[in-house]
Amino acid sequence: MTVWRDVIGQEPAVATLQRAVTVPGAMTHAWLFTGPPGSGRSVAARAFAAALECPQHGCGECRECRTALDGSHADVDVIATEGLSIKVEQARELAQMSALRPSVGPWRVIIVEDADRLTERAADALLKAIEEPVARTVWVLCAPSVEDVVITLRSRSRHVRLRTPPAEAVAELLHRRDGIEMPMAMYAARAAQSHVGLARRLARDEGARIRRRDVVGLAGRIHGVGDAIGAAADLVSIADEESSAAATERDAAEKTKLMEVLGVDPSARTQPPHIRSQLAALEREQKARATRHSRDVLDRSLVDLLSIYRDALVLHSGASLGLVNQDNLSAVQALARSMRPEQLLSAMDAIGTARERIGLNVAPLLALEAMAISLRVPH
Repeated sequence: MTVWRDVIGQEPAVATLQRAVTVPGAMTHAWLFTGPPGSGRSVAARAFAAALECPQHGCGECRECRTALDGSHADVDVIATEGLSIKVEQARELAQMSALRPSVGPWRVIIVEDADRLTERAADALLKAIEEPVARTVWVLCAPSVEDVVITLRSRSRHVRLRTPPAEAVAELLHRRDGIEMPMAMYAARAAQSHVGLARRLARDEGARIRRRDVVGLAGRIHGVGDAIGAAADLVSIADEESSAAATERDAAEKTKLMEVLGVDPSARTQPPHIRSQLAALEREQKARATRHSRDVLDRSLVDLLSIYRDALVLHSGASLGLVNQDNLSAVQALARSMRPEQLLSAMDAIGTARERIGLNVAPLLALEAMAISLRVPH
């Protein structure tokens, strides 16, 4: 068993990283891990950090490996944002952190899980630290693609590309690591299109499976403009409900904890100005997190919706490719009968355009309404 056991389907990347850890002169101070959502960028980054700290270069059993993997190692810092961006203030803190020597291990490793969310000013704040590296400090930036990272950072980093793992490998991981029965694990891996985190959630959460089924089912029910408007509203409602369910309890707990730390009486009708300002800052952070989560849920819903058009196109082509929605073959066949290949491609383009518009801060409902009108099934 090694630190690489959960980095599935990434043999070339693992070979590159193992060589950097073990071969003198193969190491560099800055790395850029890219790969599609669910490919395991952060898992690979933590495994790399563990291998760097481990006296045996990644045994997976020692204290150094365990603490690096679970995020408690003193010299491994993992930075992830739940907001829409990583601000310049956070980047400056990282730059200062990178100047510190390792305290217990051979390396200080700084993992930035969402390097694509660095603002331009934040990227500039990191640039000097990466341009003039401190000995024994390693940066690991993670992003969906090279183009998502500002050129000044990516040009100074060594690139490691991850790929989408096979569904069979994802299913085997869920079975081995999480104890999920293989039939459910295989369904979840296919439905999540090999996104490991989403597959795990689908396998464990019946509500998530129901929401996915409802999203995919929209494809065959849009016949007129009214259906299109309703479908767009349904997508927004699904995203809002999931975001609210995820946030309500956590937001309340965070507020309670902050008030306890500040020594505030929660029953007081009014609070001092400095208390109000800190509570307002927390609320702003929570709002930004909720916005990001809602957009992420919407984007995932659109990927799910896209999958049934892809499957229908596969049936038209006769290609020997596996279907994402094999469990809902009748709906895929019905869509394939209703739409010609060029119409399916047009629908897929419309979904891609909606994803881009939402990513560019177009009001989600407007972007989804425009998309849904293009998804009408011909009479």
